[in-house]
Amino acid sequence: MSQQTEIQIRKASVLGTTMAYRSAGAGDAPVTVFLHGNPTSSYIWRNILPLVAPVAHCIAPDLVGFGQSGKPDIAYRFLDHVRHLDALIDVLGISSAYLVAQDWGTALAFHLAARRPNFVRGLAFMEFIRPMPTWQDFHHTEVAEELHHAEAARAVFRKFRTPGEGEAMILEANAFVERVLPGGIRRKLSEEEMASYRAPFPTPESRRPVLAFPRELPIAGEPADVYETLQSAHAALAKSSYPKLLFTGEPGALVSPELAERFAASLKHCALVRLGPGLHFLQEDHPEAIGRSVAGWIAGIEAVRPQLAA
Repeated sequence: MSQQTEIQIRKASVLGTTMAYRSAGAGDAPVTVFLHGNPTSSYIWRNILPLVAPVAHCIAPDLVGFGQSGKPDIAYRFLDHVRHLDALIDVLGISSAYLVAQDWGTALAFHLAARRPNFVRGLAFMEFIRPMPTWQDFHHTEVAEELHHAEAARAVFRKFRTPGEGEAMILEANAFVERVLPGGIRRKLSEEEMASYRAPFPTPESRRPVLAFPRELPIAGEPADVYETLQSAHAALAKSSYPKLLFTGEPGALVSPELAERFAASLKHCALVRLGPGLHFLQEDHPEAIGRSVAGWIAGIEAVRPQLAA
C-alpha cells in the first residue's frame, strides 16, 4: 500500500452551479462522504482522508458557497444545502455511503439519514447540531470554569443573528473566519492554513453563506422550519439501527463530554470516542485519532456485512 494517498479535487455541475469535492481511495471501495460545517470546507478533512482512503472511497464535498464550490445567488438556508447535497449525491451516482460529519455537516447527515435510512452504512459524527429549546442549551457546559466562555459565545451568536450587527461582524469584519474558527481550535493554525480558510471569502459579498448559517441554528424554536426539520431528523436518529460513532473533545463547544456520553447511550449501536483536549473543530486538533478510528470502524463493519446480508 502506498504511503502517500493522492487526494484529487474535482468539480461537478449541480443545480446550475458547480460543487467541488475532494476524492481519495479506490473507486470500488465503500463510499464515505465527509460533511463539513461553517466556515470551513473539505480542506478540514485533508489530514483525515489519507487515513480512511485505504478502506473507503472518500468523497468530501465543499458545500455550495464554501471552499471551491460555486456561489449562486441563493439564500444559503439549510434546505438550500440539502437540495445541493442531494443533487451532488445523485450526480456522483452514490447509492450508499458512510457519513462522517461535524457541525452543520451533522445536520445534513441526520436529515439525509432520516429521509434515506437505507442509504446509510454508518454515521460518524462530532460537535453536532440539534434543536436547542433555549439559548442556555447553546454552548452547553456542566463545568463551572467554562461557563464564562459559553456565555460569551451565546452573546456573540445573538449578535450574528441580529440584523445589521451580523452583517457588520461577518460580512465586513470576517469574524467567523478570523475569530470563531481559530477560537474553536486548541492549536494555532499556520499562516498557510489560515490562508486556505480565508481564500473562499475575500469580499463581504462572498461571505453571505457564512452569515446564513448562524441564523439557521435551531434555537428556541427559531427558525421554525429548521427547528421542526431537525426535530424530525433527531427522532429518526434515535430509532435508527445503523452503526454510529460519536467523537467528543474536552471541554467541547456545542457538545460537552457529559452530553456526548448521554447522547451516545440514547442511540442504538453508538460507540463513543473521547479524543482528549478539544473545542469545536476537532478535525484540526485530532486528525490522526479521528482518521484511524473511522478507518478501523469501517473495516470492522465491512468485515461482518456479508454475514449480516446472508
